[in-house]
Amino acid sequence: MIIGFGNDLCDIRRIETSLARFGERFVRRCFTETERQKSDARAGRAASYAKRFAAKEACAKALGTGLRAGVGWRDMGVVNLPSGKPTLCLTGGATARLKALTPPGHRVLIHVTLTDEYPLAQAQVIIEAIAIVGAVETAQMRDMV
Repeated sequence: MIIGFGNDLCDIRRIETSLARFGERFVRRCFTETERQKSDARAGRAASYAKRFAAKEACAKALGTGLRAGVGWRDMGVVNLPSGKPTLCLTGGATARLKALTPPGHRVLIHVTLTDEYPLAQAQVIIEAIAIVGAVETAQMRDMV
């Protein structure tokens, strides 16, 4: 079942301006070490940061909190699976919120899609809860007794 959906559009020019104006202070405030290493190694550095920025905004929307209620910028980080597919690694307040959203007997999958076409970057995040077969059956049997 879908427990959260978020979408965000980010203007790459805004990220270019922030990188030029605030430099390291901006990237350290908003991005994880993994995201910084990945983006700094790319030819399209600003576009890479913009996609990750949009993913964080989309994730905060999917969590239903926005960037408040203990959910901060670095609590959400874009990482890549061995296949190259992007996903999100959550920590801190984002993890706490995700646990609160997750129904008992379920595990969570976070689906992420990123794209850019200058001057825009876009991200969509879907948070899906998947029943753990044995746990759901056990919980249902307990409720019947």
